[in-house]
Amino acid sequence: MLQIVERRVAGSRPAKISPVKTERFIVDTCENRPDLFDACVALENEVWDDLAFLDYTDAHHAHYEELLERHPECHLCMTEADTGELVATGMCVPLNLPNDKALPREGWDWIVDTASVQKGHFANVIGALSISVPEAQRHRGLARDLITAMSIVARLHGCSGVIAPVRPSAKRDYPLVEMTEYVSWQDDRGRLFDPWLRSHVAAGGVLKGVCDRSMVVEQPIAFWEEWAAVYDRDEGFIPLRGGLAPLFVDRRSGVGSYVEPNVWVWHAA
Repeated sequence: MLQIVERRVAGSRPAKISPVKTERFIVDTCENRPDLFDACVALENEVWDDLAFLDYTDAHHAHYEELLERHPECHLCMTEADTGELVATGMCVPLNLPNDKALPREGWDWIVDTASVQKGHFANVIGALSISVPEAQRHRGLARDLITAMSIVARLHGCSGVIAPVRPSAKRDYPLVEMTEYVSWQDDRGRLFDPWLRSHVAAGGVLKGVCDRSMVVEQPIAFWEEWAAVYDRDEGFIPLRGGLAPLFVDRRSGVGSYVEPNVWVWHAA
């Protein structure tokens, strides 16, 4: 369970975030920079293009674009201080999570579905949905800066913190390992094995368990040709390029099902 504290008068409007400036970068929101909205969407699509099958969860298909447009105050944009070039983007949404409610198995899809219904009313936490950093900009600490910015958004919404269904970056190399086992792995220095989970912990995050049905994609077998050798196998579990778990192919129904596990991480505001 999370200890959730209401910090804002119910129904009051969250304060606008002021740009957060570092020596080299500026983090702002699409509420302040509507001119960057389209560029942020394009950048996110570019970064996640190799995993475009994740766009086909029912929740993503039904609600994600709507949430981008509804919550520009939660749509983060990071630019170079000198040039103004967009270098990274992140998306989060306001949620109401009852104190007695355990974080669910459904993870990312649950955040999107819930945020769509609640429409930001009586938010007490912020749900993180994506952090997108292009390959050329990685290893500069940008993702960690965006995690910190989401905590700032949480404070301005009067929320206790940020819940994030985190996609461990190295798990794709171990798709057959259960996530509960994977998160227990350590490197030779006694740290969490996964670099993205380490980054969250270094930014103050606390692991809160596995959401083993975070994103669910069910599509006709032909849909999966780009990412899996679906016609080289009869049926059953087969490798999926970029997947954190294998794809299950059912010839009788003609459907391939991908169920992605993530890890819940809590960042107090």
